[in-house]
Amino acid sequence: MLYDTLNHLSAYSALSPRLALAFRFLAEADFSKLPDGRIELDGQDVYASLSSYETKSINNTPEAHRKYIDVQFLVSGTEKVGVAPLSVMQEEVSGDEQGDIWFYHGPTEPLTLGGDRVLVLWPQDAHAPCMAIDMPETVRKCVVKVRV
Repeated sequence: MLYDTLNHLSAYSALSPRLALAFRFLAEADFSKLPDGRIELDGQDVYASLSSYETKSINNTPEAHRKYIDVQFLVSGTEKVGVAPLSVMQEEVSGDEQGDIWFYHGPTEPLTLGGDRVLVLWPQDAHAPCMAIDMPETVRKCVVKVRV
């Protein structure tokens, strides 16, 4: 897992060309001109998904992905994301191979996503996103999916 700011992402670009593309997109995108939905950056290897939603008070089913790294950035608003190593999850609740998402039960530690914070989650990182900090609020999030 990587938790840093937009200003520092270029320091991690050497990790992979696909991650470098994702970081460049986040640094350069004018989100005010982009509609919610999928944005192709490099076919199935790197794409962004923009969505707007209301945060919820709790998320007790952390998720993980096997084929993609998540690069999460809040365009507006703030949310809490529970994070933990996948190895500490206590049980797999359900999974969808087509959607590359598996849900678990297990403990997580909260991080705040908002402002210029960016969270990068690899397949070994469980995460429970979309939680309200204090009260539910409408947020807009960009998740760049990077094929492992």
